[in-house]
Amino acid sequence: MGEILKAYMVPHPPVIVPEIGRGQENPAKSTIDAYEKIAKQIKDLAPETIIITTPHGIAYSDYIHIMPGKKLKGSFDDFNAPEVKFEFDNDTKLIEKITQEAFECGIEAGTLGARETGLDHGSLVPLYYIAKYYTDFSLVRISISGLPLIQHYIFGNCIQKAVAAHDKNVVFIGSGDLSHRLKHDGPYGFAEEGPVFDNQLVEAVKNVDFKKMLEIDEKLCNAAGECGLRSFAILAGALNGRNVMSKVLSYEGPFGVGYMVAELEPDEKDSARDLISYYESMHRSQVEAARESEDPYVSLARAALEHYVKKRKVMDVPDNLPEEMLDRKAGVFVSIKKHGRLRGCIGTINPVTDNIANEIIQNAISAGTSDPRFNPVKEYELKDLVYSVDVLGEPERIESMDQLDVKRYGVIVSSGYRRGLLLPDLEGVDTPEEQVEIALAKANISKDEDYILERFEVIRHK
Repeated sequence: MGEILKAYMVPHPPVIVPEIGRGQENPAKSTIDAYEKIAKQIKDLAPETIIITTPHGIAYSDYIHIMPGKKLKGSFDDFNAPEVKFEFDNDTKLIEKITQEAFECGIEAGTLGARETGLDHGSLVPLYYIAKYYTDFSLVRISISGLPLIQHYIFGNCIQKAVAAHDKNVVFIGSGDLSHRLKHDGPYGFAEEGPVFDNQLVEAVKNVDFKKMLEIDEKLCNAAGECGLRSFAILAGALNGRNVMSKVLSYEGPFGVGYMVAELEPDEKDSARDLISYYESMHRSQVEAARESEDPYVSLARAALEHYVKKRKVMDVPDNLPEEMLDRKAGVFVSIKKHGRLRGCIGTINPVTDNIANEIIQNAISAGTSDPRFNPVKEYELKDLVYSVDVLGEPERIESMDQLDVKRYGVIVSSGYRRGLLLPDLEGVDTPEEQVEIALAKANISKDEDYILERFEVIRHK
């Protein structure tokens, strides 16, 4: 039975590798000293496998990629130091266990997808310092994804279970920088949210408050230009349900990017620190509340997708629907969310079936199985999905954006055969300019082209 001996959160600036920095690394001395300290600790721990999570590998929106192959290789060739290179055995047996645990938790993860040419710098920088003292280990390299933070945390718990079922002891490295916007003269400039984000994250790690870490405001994260939060969330999940002793060994931002080195040592089990049970209970309550408040439009959308995914057949129109769903024609959009994130959205601007009910059935199935941004919905996901249905009113042509209201009106842009639509009252779309810009991008229409603007109202069912 394996165990996670210790975990570390580390930054990955290539400049702190002397062969790359060539003296320019000196302002980051605190980070380098902390790296030396943890590398010596890892030598003493002598793990048989090291797991590294990184934000700089192949990343998919809804799939967590694990680097495949018998050997994992990489060099700093991209940073003019090709002579600094590494090669490690890949712990393929542990990867199989992680992938299986993730599948059982409803998270898609594994080695499928694009092939990488080598280890990324998010992995190579920590490996550089570790390999100075210790090389007798296999490696597992894991990327982040576009899934919500809590899903990365749950995936981390899958790693914890896989390690326990494995026969090797592990050290876990969460690689990631903090804010990239700490200095006006830094490479990414300054944002006032940068220091705020860094302070919140460092304090959460110091206090082992993983709940606080997972609930850092997403807008703050984006404005701060953070890098490593999802990587750290996986690491935190690997320590779920355990008492953890934490030390922040260093924090600094000499080049305008936040660097934190933290040491986390798991201790005894503690049910009070089981965040997964807490979040799963909260999620179930939210889904149940949504299901209880469904009107016939939303219930039909859910029933249509569930019937198709389970039986691979399009359901018949039920008999007990309101007359307006059977007698009226209208364009309909069906949106599906999972854990608060969009999971699919497909619709019709103008009706293509004989009534609203059939429009909902067809578009619900398409939203769940044919949205090109996502993989088709699988049966195990159905219990987590929340639906909304927008019934579109007649579009009317307008002359300018001044006639738009993002809360009230959706927008249609068209140029020739190209046409793009954006629904009203969407999270993160605050101005008509943003609304039109997104619609133009969807239609592949340039801002400089001539295009027609239309607006429409919707009746939203959720």
